[in-house]
Amino acid sequence: MNLPPLPGFLRRHFLIVVALVFLPIAAAAPSWRAGTGREKITPPAGLWMTGYAARDKPAEGTAQDLWVKALAMADPAGQRGVLLTLDLCGITREITDHVAAELERKYRLPRSAIMTNVSHTHCSPFLGGNLKGLRILPPDGLAKAEAYGRDLEKWMIRAASQALDSLAPATLSWGEDEAAIGFNRRENPEKDAPSLRAAGKLKGPFDPRVPVLAVRSANGELRGLLVSYACHNTTLSFSQWHGDYAGCAQVELERRHPGATVLFAIGCGADANPAPRREVSMAEQHGKNLADAADRAMAKGMKTVEGVFASAFEDITLTFSGKPSAEKLREAREKIQPNKEMYQAWSAAVTEDLVKKGDDALRYSYPVQAWKIGNLNWAALGGEVVVDYSFRLRREIGNNLWVFGYSNDVMAYIPSERVLKEGRYEGDTSMIPYGKPAPWSPGLEDKIVSKTRELVAKTQK
Repeated sequence: MNLPPLPGFLRRHFLIVVALVFLPIAAAAPSWRAGTGREKITPPAGLWMTGYAARDKPAEGTAQDLWVKALAMADPAGQRGVLLTLDLCGITREITDHVAAELERKYRLPRSAIMTNVSHTHCSPFLGGNLKGLRILPPDGLAKAEAYGRDLEKWMIRAASQALDSLAPATLSWGEDEAAIGFNRRENPEKDAPSLRAAGKLKGPFDPRVPVLAVRSANGELRGLLVSYACHNTTLSFSQWHGDYAGCAQVELERRHPGATVLFAIGCGADANPAPRREVSMAEQHGKNLADAADRAMAKGMKTVEGVFASAFEDITLTFSGKPSAEKLREAREKIQPNKEMYQAWSAAVTEDLVKKGDDALRYSYPVQAWKIGNLNWAALGGEVVVDYSFRLRREIGNNLWVFGYSNDVMAYIPSERVLKEGRYEGDTSMIPYGKPAPWSPGLEDKIVSKTRELVAKTQK
């Protein structure tokens, strides 16, 4: 039955009632905000590269630009956090603390709300204070590295400022897929990894997950995308600047999604390598595989971020298992042996630390950070963290936890108790290129896991 139209005055009153009923609900709806920023950090000519002891000269040019990118987020109550990702092999606590202090001053952010992650590309510049046992640079090389570090801080602050200044209404969502790029390098010969993968016979723990966080504007456009993967970003070892497979993935995803800023944060992949390696085409293929996984994650449905932002950050004290004798340090300086320049650099770095700090050189302040992003949790651990940490923390805390390594400070490898006992590179000899006096003391895994659990719990309150 058709009803006659309402008289004009009744229709107006009906519309006013509807508006009064529904307007408060719309105004009270929760709304996140997000913003992005980026600065090119490709070094000028003449800087030395890092990552490999065999490099005996500065970089020869640029094959792919390096970047610092920033993603800022604010919850409905205005609580903010900013993530900085960099196409670098490592970072020092001095640099990240300087950047955090300026962002704290400029934006009144707590230290816990500023997170830094490096992709660990070995086609990046040497930074003063990082990998001090890798090589003793000539004076001009060290001066250039230190100058680059000062410029890097400025670029990081600019990128973060762009992100924080551009905060706008956004929808955040998260999900994951998988990619077959890496393998456990402790348990499988590199040359056999592709065939073992094809046959389903790879050994050892490995994390194939590709966590993805998507940021969409109020009209639904993809404005930001964070992709993670737990594998060394070391396809390449040539003498040119390059972001490696992580850089290729970012380039590919930004090509596929014009207008989006794509960031990469590396997970706990210190005992994993990509395969195959050494050719630019291989890095590009790995990048496409990672981009495909990110697109699959977005296509199959994502969980919308709901809730609030919270953060926590604390240091714990880790110790080294001993002090090298004067005789051992002297032998490292004078003995003719493979990679003798690395052992000379290790001896010099350890001797300097012992002279300056005494027994304090046998202790290290290790950073642990936790973020709550609505119904998603992040844990950020310093150093080159092996996959055991991610598996254990997700088992104990939950599958809505992402664990990043290489965050805030890359001071050494961080072996699990299992890897520490087994030794070899990740548990023992990697302390040489990092300029550390000895392997870590037993018990570090429980200390790190316990503090991470505590900080994640703290963000839930």
